[in-house]
Amino acid sequence: MKFGKMLLITLLLLLGISRTWAQEPAKPLVQPLSPARTLTVGGEGADIHGFTDMAIQTAIDALQPCNGGIVKLTAGTFTINAPVQLFSHITLDGTGAETILQKGPGFKSAFTSDADYGELFITVQDPSGFKPGMGVQIFDDDHNSAWDVTTARITAINGNIIYIDSYLLRDYRADRGGIISANCSLIAAVEADNVVITNLVVDGNKKNNDYLNGCRGGAIYLHKCRNSQVDHVIVQNFNGDGISWQITEDIKISSCEITGCTNSGLHPGTGSLRSLIEGNNSHHNEQEGLFICWRVQDGAVKNNKFHHNGRFGICTGHKDTDMLFAENYIYENGSDGVNFRIESAANAPHNNVFRNNIIENNNGYGFSFNSPARNVTLEYNIIRDTGKGVQKAAVYMYKNALPVMLKENTLTGHSAGEMIQENAEQTLDN
Repeated sequence: MKFGKMLLITLLLLLGISRTWAQEPAKPLVQPLSPARTLTVGGEGADIHGFTDMAIQTAIDALQPCNGGIVKLTAGTFTINAPVQLFSHITLDGTGAETILQKGPGFKSAFTSDADYGELFITVQDPSGFKPGMGVQIFDDDHNSAWDVTTARITAINGNIIYIDSYLLRDYRADRGGIISANCSLIAAVEADNVVITNLVVDGNKKNNDYLNGCRGGAIYLHKCRNSQVDHVIVQNFNGDGISWQITEDIKISSCEITGCTNSGLHPGTGSLRSLIEGNNSHHNEQEGLFICWRVQDGAVKNNKFHHNGRFGICTGHKDTDMLFAENYIYENGSDGVNFRIESAANAPHNNVFRNNIIENNNGYGFSFNSPARNVTLEYNIIRDTGKGVQKAAVYMYKNALPVMLKENTLTGHSAGEMIQENAEQTLDN
């Protein structure tokens, strides 16, 4: 009996010691222990005074040699003329709705001569609205979308020659509408890990800026990043995508509101793996609430609202496989609630699961399957028109679409029938 009590006491002591070790920071063995530093930027009492992208960048650059830290923004409106560039282990933290990053007015000029692949300068007709440090994009009529656009920062201006910090990606021709335009992302992280963006407002000032395509930018833009997150951020009025992340792993976008953007609210793409999109409200954007681009795989879209967007609530397509969509509310979008884009059998969005979602009153179909996607499951969803007469059917199947697994869904109220199979002799009610 005494031996049992002693053993119990020993185990409890060991458990207590283990818990103490778990709570204490690891003892340094090679390098000195250095807690994360915090630098404040903005108004009175801040470490760095100023309400510009340059003030924020000064703080970020100071923390980079320290292996990261926290840049804390005070209340106020910061004018952004070049992307605030985040590096690994940097947290950009505002004070909520009182911290606003607003894009400054854009400016553009045509070329006077071609801007060729690999060059670091552009000769322009009118340099008057450009300044060193500005973020710009370069394109022409033939190269104005996706990865064909060059984004860069102005390093110097000499007469009509504008120098930039990135090599031109294409041959841009003056006689084919060559343009340099001062629109850019407001916050960007490129080839960075463990970045956090939180508690602030990003305003794109879209009426005073050109369009920027989502592969090369967004109001918030992550490129070749890992283990990073954007949370409790309001993104509004950007002339392009609200939040775009491309070629990434383990990105979390949570508790954000994205509205008033001229393209999609949320745009994961180009081989982004294991994204978690949770608790966001993406609405009143001119295209999709969520545009899932190429090779977005093994992620989850949970507990979001996608509504009043100009086209689809959710759109998915090229090799966008093995995704879970759960407990989302998708309603009153300009076309389908969920749209599977046209793809070949090899490239269709296979192995996707939609569970416990509500899809209602969209101005198209609840689900529209336009590609032969394999192993798609719809289970426990509510797909309905509540009497508004706008959502034509719960499920539309293009003639080449493969059968979808349906399990205990509620399909009600559709004027054209609950299910439509293209070229079938009649609609199928389920």
